[in-house]
Amino acid sequence: MLFVALCVWLLIFRWLPVPTSAFMLRQDVVAIFSADVPFVRHDWVSLDEIPRPMQLAVIASEDQRFAEHWGVDVEATTAAINAELKGRKTGGGSTITQQLAKNLFLWQGRSYVRKGLEWGIAGLIEILWSKDRILEVYLNTAQFGKADYGVGAAAQNLLNKPVGKLGAADAALLAAVLPAPTKFNAAKPSGYVRARQSRILRQMRSIGGAAYLQKLD
Repeated sequence: MLFVALCVWLLIFRWLPVPTSAFMLRQDVVAIFSADVPFVRHDWVSLDEIPRPMQLAVIASEDQRFAEHWGVDVEATTAAINAELKGRKTGGGSTITQQLAKNLFLWQGRSYVRKGLEWGIAGLIEILWSKDRILEVYLNTAQFGKADYGVGAAAQNLLNKPVGKLGAADAALLAAVLPAPTKFNAAKPSGYVRARQSRILRQMRSIGGAAYLQKLD
């Protein structure tokens, strides 16, 4: 029954703007009871309104094989598992699709149950949505700041400009905070964030620049 409901939800929102996510809902509930937690700021922006450098920056930063895999990057996942078995810390090798599955439907934290669900939902998303749609929804639901979800809110509230005015440096700066958006601040970037920004700009060029996005069509 849950599987059917999930399929229906994904088919409905294959075209419609996604109004919220599990992470956004949780934060808004917590914000009701805690003055330390801000309410979510979120503005949906269609993919054709999001500059290509912003699209490219999150791929370069988060999932350079986004165009090739079907939800799970087997190579990155295997490397992450091997590293964990050897006692080394690892980011888990999560793809953009896996992160989207987690953001939309799951919860924070690390567990084998959540990771298994994440893999399954990611595969289903890849079957029912196009790569362009996955990227569009990810860019509109990823957390870029303590209150800001999606590039629309992030551009306006963190960089004080409309999303359509984001250049390559702006895009790389926003992508640089994605690993820890409540710790890193795009409005007041630390030296570490600036270093990540520079690295992402190099990665954007190394994966082929805007030509990479043509692989998603």
